[in-house]
Amino acid sequence: MISFSPTEEQQMIVSMAKQFANDEIRRIYRQCDENGTIPEGVIDTAWKMGLTSSSIPEAYGGPGGERSAITGSLIAEELAWGDLSITMHALCPALFAYPILEMGTDTQRKKYLPFFCGEKYKAATAALIEPRFGFDPCSLLATARLEGKEYVLNGEKCYVPLAAEADLFLVYAAENGSSQGFIIEEGTKGLQVGEREKNMGIKALATYEITLKNCRIAKEDRLGGEKGCDFSRIMNSSRVALSAMAVGVAKAAMEYSRDYARERVAFGEPVASRQAIAFMLAEMAIEIDATRLMTWEAAWKLDRKDEATKEAALAKAYADDMVLMVTDRAVQILGGHGYVREHPVELWLRNGRGFTTFDGMATV
Repeated sequence: MISFSPTEEQQMIVSMAKQFANDEIRRIYRQCDENGTIPEGVIDTAWKMGLTSSSIPEAYGGPGGERSAITGSLIAEELAWGDLSITMHALCPALFAYPILEMGTDTQRKKYLPFFCGEKYKAATAALIEPRFGFDPCSLLATARLEGKEYVLNGEKCYVPLAAEADLFLVYAAENGSSQGFIIEEGTKGLQVGEREKNMGIKALATYEITLKNCRIAKEDRLGGEKGCDFSRIMNSSRVALSAMAVGVAKAAMEYSRDYARERVAFGEPVASRQAIAFMLAEMAIEIDATRLMTWEAAWKLDRKDEATKEAALAKAYADDMVLMVTDRAVQILGGHGYVREHPVELWLRNGRGFTTFDGMATV
């Protein structure tokens, strides 16, 4: 049975994430969006909170905490309430570490997981999205072909976070019609990182296109070795994470527009007293809560090792529509003020618009 009561440990972790988002992220997020950069100090602080390393076993240098999709969802929501770009940057190493932790071979775990247990932030990333219309993660154009004792990878990827500074890449490519993961280290011949992308939203997060031209890696660097990886579970974990982040972004927009409507007086009364505005705010709150519950259900199934594809896909599809609706209405409620950068709702709308294209850019 699904429980809606967080454990004492979850309450402590969520409280820590909420305080970090309020005290640190909210203090700088607007400046980060304007400048397109994120201070190393805030990322180092997030790293020391153990957001990635906490679930790595002691055998690999981690604290050995239990990995939970529900806990990850709670954290992702609170951090994304602070700012989506900073959240994606801070949690980016998990895109590499978590698939290795769950599906990697013993050799892969021993080799790579200790990197994520040090004092300093470890830049690692994953490359899934491809620059083409009708992108389907289960039908990739990037290919991996086995030649003797090596895999040869070819293709193009986009929206790869932190690619220019990453030491480790987990690249997804089609092998005999199946999407699989392949570990590529920085400096490998045939791996080319392009210029930083200029995005409508998540402007503080550095994303890049990468090109694979006859990029050769050892046979042993296939995620999971001969067994391979459960790609559907990787995608479901990403969908849950992104749904939780969408809830966080939408919650930020709803709260800000609600407070504005209460304080803004027009024609002798607060804007919030207008029925049209009140109904908009009520529907925004309903849709946020509905998405959160759908996300928790999918996360609960992931934690139980149940098949969660339907629940995760529905949560993500619902979240994509919800966050766009909520952030757009927040701009409407502020009227002309919603369109200027003096207020953050335009930032949340730009970020919210991107969730339909963020597949594989987050995980729990």
